[in-house]
Amino acid sequence: MAFPAASSSSPRRRGRGLAYLLVSVLLLASRVPGAAGADSEFEDGVSPKFPGCDNPFQKVKVTYWVDGDERNSLTGITARFGEVLPATGSDGDKRKAVVPAPKTGCAKSSAPLASSIAVAERGECTFLEKAKTAESGGAAALLLINDEDDLQKMVCTQNDTVPNIGIPVVMVSQSAGRKILSGMDGGAKVDILMYAPEKPSFDGAIPFLWLMAVGSVACASVWSFVVVGDEDKNAPTLGGEEAADSEIVELQTKTALVFIVTASLVLLFLFFFKSTWSAWLLVVLFCLSGLQGLHYVASTLIVRACDRCREAKVALPVLGNVTVVTLVILPLALIFVVVWAVHQNSPFAWVGQDLMGICMMILVLQVVHLPNIKVATALLVSAFMYDIFWVFISPFIFKKSVMITVARGSDEGPSLPMVLKMPKEFDTWNGYDMIGFGDILFPGLLVAFSFRYDRAHGKDLTDGYFLCLMIGYAFGLSCTYVGLYLMKSGQPALLYLVPSTLGTIVTLGAKRGELSQLWNAKV
Repeated sequence: MAFPAASSSSPRRRGRGLAYLLVSVLLLASRVPGAAGADSEFEDGVSPKFPGCDNPFQKVKVTYWVDGDERNSLTGITARFGEVLPATGSDGDKRKAVVPAPKTGCAKSSAPLASSIAVAERGECTFLEKAKTAESGGAAALLLINDEDDLQKMVCTQNDTVPNIGIPVVMVSQSAGRKILSGMDGGAKVDILMYAPEKPSFDGAIPFLWLMAVGSVACASVWSFVVVGDEDKNAPTLGGEEAADSEIVELQTKTALVFIVTASLVLLFLFFFKSTWSAWLLVVLFCLSGLQGLHYVASTLIVRACDRCREAKVALPVLGNVTVVTLVILPLALIFVVVWAVHQNSPFAWVGQDLMGICMMILVLQVVHLPNIKVATALLVSAFMYDIFWVFISPFIFKKSVMITVARGSDEGPSLPMVLKMPKEFDTWNGYDMIGFGDILFPGLLVAFSFRYDRAHGKDLTDGYFLCLMIGYAFGLSCTYVGLYLMKSGQPALLYLVPSTLGTIVTLGAKRGELSQLWNAKV
């Protein structure tokens, strides 16, 4: 990757260092998955089916109470066998949770299980044997705790006899199981209610998420022209000085190799070490870049509306001359970021996360430029192959999709913040639809290039490339969600976005006889 040379420790260099941080966030975090994911762990699969072992896998809501105090619901998955759970909580029964003795539930329990939900740990015997033992002990249901922070499909084999299990059998992840067990510490009473809500046929959050993504790409592409203005290419930086063209980070073809290696290492690290501190590291990176984004967007809007505000400066020790706009905006932005970080698990935290994310991406697309489609091809094709490998090919090596596993995250610690989120208001699960920053930034780099190219060559919307690429991005994102709906599995968005954007500009360039110029351009 080519960076501009640094010559001194002046405010210019400090601003340039901020550009380096933004590029680091772009490469290290933008391909953290979060886009177009589906509950692929609940796909029906190809396991053996026969009478008594032919139930579809269902996503289960596990609600529990500790001494009458309701806690946050957990997620589970039903077994191929056993009684089918009701679709609503009102049709289910809240029952006392009991840990069998032995706790694996492989032998007759010395603890009474009658009319309770047996909470057993995985291991020592098969799922069927645990279910039969729990049912023979009088349990009303069996809740299995997995031995890893994931969900395992409980299936039958061809050698199993036809099971006749008359109780529901559900599995939760290890971290979810720990929450239930910790609630039982000290003899506290834990009650559990399990049901399997049906997913609505229409997801009302997707159109809004689509608008946010498409709007972010369009807004970031034209920001320097519409908001900053041609007559003033300089804009305030976090240090209070002006950002010059020397602070632009121009990507090169070798960026593709850097991206593949770096992003893959980060993804593997998150896959093997799903620790709380690594999640918090990404939260800190997001907060730093979000702070810069909020400051940049607010400052440029204020300066655009009030030209005199640009000239008002205050001399501060170490920092030198700092604009009054920065002195006002930066503390407010910092308060906003801190409040979000403290309350990031609140129901409305997605609003702050989306605002910070959009502002950060606007700033990144002002700082990071593609000079031509030769570099764009190397970068986007690399990102395309990266998504294909880590979603579809990695299961053959790691036994599960690395990207989808990381995207699901853990029940412990903060969720990965490098996504735009929109709550599913019509979904019983009250979850979120998400799109990763990389699925906006990588195509956005090409769309922003097309806008600069059109302006440099005197093209307008009718004979330029920008409008066509915006339509291509919108179409590709629509195809992503259609594919997600039809295939019911995790979809790498770049699988659709790269052909719809890069393919569009290459095809149009070849048709217009401008492909060579686009390939070797310098804008």
